[in-house]
Amino acid sequence: MPLIRTSQQGDLPAITHIYAHHVQQGTGSFEIDAPSCADMAARRAEVLARGLPWLVAEQDGQVLGFAYANWFKPRPAFRFSAEDSVYVAASACGQGMGRALLAQLLVQAEQAEVRKMLAVIGDSANASSIALHRALGFGEIGVLRSVGWKFGAWRDIVLMEKSLGAGDHTSPE
Repeated sequence: MPLIRTSQQGDLPAITHIYAHHVQQGTGSFEIDAPSCADMAARRAEVLARGLPWLVAEQDGQVLGFAYANWFKPRPAFRFSAEDSVYVAASACGQGMGRALLAQLLVQAEQAEVRKMLAVIGDSANASSIALHRALGFGEIGVLRSVGWKFGAWRDIVLMEKSLGAGDHTSPE
């Protein structure tokens, strides 16, 4: 089983490489051009500045996946609702990395006072991501049909959610 830990600055080249593969080969991300290592560093810094988790899965000294939570929307009213992102190296898919990352991300997001975790899953054909989220207690709340154009086809977004901690039953403040 992989070691799930907080990401470090030195993990950024591996994170960038993993994400580039998903941008260039997959439909889980609707980005068209893979971001640079500097871009990923800025994204990570923004997440960490908000007190939210950015994790990596490491096995045998190699980073094989990453996951982070960021506010669902940038306005402060959304600070109790976060969107998760989980990416695993192609060589490590199907080995439980994604599940281990997402499970720990949910724990740490709850500790950071997140009350609602949202999954905004690129492509309704992304069965592995949908199944991963469902296995960890997310429920589907809708599909935005044909909102992205990638690889010559329209792509859907599947929306899923999971309440954390007290959810919306009490005031967060």
